[in-house]
Amino acid sequence: MPMYQVKPISGGDIKVDLPTCMYKLPNIHAQSDSGSCIDNVLQNGEVDPALKALEQRQDEILRRLYELKAAVDGLAKTVTTPDADLDATSLSSAPVMSAPKEVADLDSLLGKDLGALRDIVINANPSSPPLSLLVLHGLLCQRYSVLSTVHVHSSVPSVPPKLLNCLGPRHPDSYTRQRFQLGFTLIWKDVPRLQMKFSVPNMCPIEGEGNVARFLSRLVGLEPRDPVAATLSDSWVDTAFFQLAEGGGKERAAVVRALNAALGRGPWLAGADLSLADVVCACCLLQTGTSAASAPANVQRWLKGCQNLDTLACINPLLQ
Repeated sequence: MPMYQVKPISGGDIKVDLPTCMYKLPNIHAQSDSGSCIDNVLQNGEVDPALKALEQRQDEILRRLYELKAAVDGLAKTVTTPDADLDATSLSSAPVMSAPKEVADLDSLLGKDLGALRDIVINANPSSPPLSLLVLHGLLCQRYSVLSTVHVHSSVPSVPPKLLNCLGPRHPDSYTRQRFQLGFTLIWKDVPRLQMKFSVPNMCPIEGEGNVARFLSRLVGLEPRDPVAATLSDSWVDTAFFQLAEGGGKERAAVVRALNAALGRGPWLAGADLSLADVVCACCLLQTGTSAASAPANVQRWLKGCQNLDTLACINPLLQ
């Protein structure tokens, strides 16, 4: 039995219409007699020409945006130098030279990179200038359009003028980077071992003058195509840097005797043509102070021939 009993104040037959949505809007997709709906499909099934033109315009805008994004990504690579800790005064320089008759296609060697200047950045110690790389730089300039610059890192107190100008005079169009195929940047820096960085995604730095020389030689086509000659050239490159450049007097004398024997069988060290082995061995011999007059007969003839080549002429001022 309830404690309180209250009589109902209204009848139980009242019906309340509950809403099915919060806001009601007319269906703009339904057909109407007034013709106010948007109908892009004509009676014969064809699409309205205005809609076609709008779609074509959208496709063109998207295409241009994609090309612009690719160009911006390429320019971003040129702004971000691979050497992130460069904080020194810089002296820009590049050789003034005419454009090559046939500009080589870097895309076939390195892959297509839209809008980006491929930068080769080398950190080298001025106490041991990389003569072989300077020779290869000259060969790169003959084959490609190269923007060359020299910088001095803050870790180096001073650099001789001949090292500041080792890549030649400043290029008159150096401010327009997009006109070049390659960027060759040499940074004189207090580093224990030469290092090269290249603007290719997922590519680790290359250390050692010999390894960098091999990389650059492939860009200029100086490496022998014959596998046997290429292996022989690699062997001479290792011998030059590990025994001529870094070895003692006895090791150097042994290498000179081996050179004399090899040059007695042919004019060059790895085949009938000049190769990376000749460039590296000649540079290491000259850098150690070995003169053509004091060398054995075959080495003397070969060394004089190398010095007379325009290819090695760029290092003569650094040897004086």
